[in-house]
Amino acid sequence: MSQTADLVVKDLHVSVEGKPILKGLSLEVSKGEVHALMGPNGSGKSTLANTLMGHPRYEVTGGDILFKGESILGLESDERSRLGLFLAFQYPVAIPGVTVSNFLRTALNARLAPRSAGDGAMPSKKGIAPKEFRALLREHMGRLKMDESFALRYLNDGFSGGEKKRTEILQMAMLKPEIAIMDETDSGLDIDALRIVSEGVNALAGPDLGVLVITHYQRILDYIKPHFVHVMLDGRITLSGGPELALELESRGYDFVREGKEAATR
Repeated sequence: MSQTADLVVKDLHVSVEGKPILKGLSLEVSKGEVHALMGPNGSGKSTLANTLMGHPRYEVTGGDILFKGESILGLESDERSRLGLFLAFQYPVAIPGVTVSNFLRTALNARLAPRSAGDGAMPSKKGIAPKEFRALLREHMGRLKMDESFALRYLNDGFSGGEKKRTEILQMAMLKPEIAIMDETDSGLDIDALRIVSEGVNALAGPDLGVLVITHYQRILDYIKPHFVHVMLDGRITLSGGPELALELESRGYDFVREGKEAATR
C-alpha cells in the first residue's frame, strides 16, 4: 500500500473576486522531496501558494487541501503554520519598528504554541528561552552569511532584494516547517544572493522537510536540485517529470507544453 503524501492538493478550484484562477489542480508533496512548479506569468502559481497558506482573498470553490491526512481548508494561516506549513513570499513586506530578532522570536513562540481552542485567543505557553533563541539565531545567520548586526535591523525596512530573501530563509530555518512553499524566491536576486539563498535551502532540505519551489526560470534549479518538476498552464498542472524537464523548458520554452496540451484535446 502506498503511503499518503504529507501535502495533498485534490482537484483544487480557486477564484479571486469571482474570476476562476485554479481550475482543477492536483499535486502531492512529501517530506524529503523537492518539487519545482514552473509556468508563465498568469498561470496561477502564486495563487496556489497563497491558497495553501489560507490567504482570505483566495476563495476555494472546489476540491480540497489535505495536510498530514486532514483537510486544512477551515484553518487560519497561523493554524496552518503551527501544523508545519511555511510560505516564503515573493515580495516580503517591510515592518518598520520591529527588529528581525523580535519578529523571529515572536514567530517561533507562536509556531511552538499549541493550537487554540477555537475562541481566537493566542494559546499560552512558555516561549523559547532567550539564551537558547540567541544561540539558534546566530547559528542560522552564520549559515546564511548574515552579519549578527542584521538581527537588530527593522524587518525588511530598506533591505535589498537579496537581504529580504535571506531573511525569509532564516525564518524558515528558525521555524522548522515540514513543508515549505517558496513563491518565486529567485525573483530580484543577483547570482551571489541566489547562490547563498539556495545553499541555505539545501542545508535545511532533508527527510524532515519537503520543499515546493515556485519559479519562472530554471536558474534556481541549478542550485536547488528538484526530484520532480511540474509545469502549470491555465490553472492546472499539465505536465510533470524529473529534473530534465526544467532543462527542456529552458531550451524550448513553454510552447511545446501548450502544443502538446492542444493536441491532446483535439
